[in-house]
Amino acid sequence: MRFLRHGPPGLEKPGLLDVSGTVRDLSAHIPDLAGRHLAREGLRALAALDPAGLPAVAPERLGPPVAGIGKIIGVGLNYRDHAEEIGAAVPTEPTLFLKATTSLAGPDDPVVMPVGGRDLDWEVELAVVIGRPGVYLAEADALGHVAGYALGIDFSERQFQFHRGGQGFKGKSADSFGPLGPWFLPADAVGDPAALTMTLSVNGEVRQNGRCRDMIFSVAQLVSYASRFMSLRPGDVILTGTPAGVAMSGTGPGYLKPGDAVEASIPGLGTQRHRVAPPVA
Repeated sequence: MRFLRHGPPGLEKPGLLDVSGTVRDLSAHIPDLAGRHLAREGLRALAALDPAGLPAVAPERLGPPVAGIGKIIGVGLNYRDHAEEIGAAVPTEPTLFLKATTSLAGPDDPVVMPVGGRDLDWEVELAVVIGRPGVYLAEADALGHVAGYALGIDFSERQFQFHRGGQGFKGKSADSFGPLGPWFLPADAVGDPAALTMTLSVNGEVRQNGRCRDMIFSVAQLVSYASRFMSLRPGDVILTGTPAGVAMSGTGPGYLKPGDAVEASIPGLGTQRHRVAPPVA
């Protein structure tokens, strides 16, 4: 069962995508895809519904597939090839940062160049959605706290990240820099997240092509590690890092500019398509 949210920004409603590709509305059953409804028991109850009995809708827009996201935890340099391409040391423990929740966007929304930005980069990532609260989680228990998985892109303004007084958070948090979706797939349906692959293209040219099994730190390790430093809550999202192929590496066509098209995919988790828009003062 592929869960999603449909509607204008800030007014999204919960829904699902049935096997025929029809979007079905879940508003009569839950207020939103958030909180206790992200626990595995809640998701299984929704999956037991007969999609044919749910209203069919033809949404003009899909939003982030999860509501009530309290925090977005990013993981830096979690693929050896990415660390090597930018000349960074391979980390001996996960590098974490926070990305503002105001950066959240839908899977087809424009990515907007921030005012003063010039080095807009892309990072395709597997997003982990937390379904059960926890802190100080053992690695063996960590995956039991995962609701499911989604496709994410960590858009980054590199000048802001590295040359504006420290705190790389600045380069990660502009509005539209955190698209998720088009849907999230429950953990039960995904199985082993290490089996997933991901691609990203810019203007039709493939720039990233990675495998989750090449992560330095696995999903279970990341969830456990993050929980040592902060409580995890239902709806929290962990972006698990990106493989090689970013613009910052200096290979390829360079940074994004207005009008460029970015497309990213993870089989089973769907495809995102974004057009780069100029700054909005």
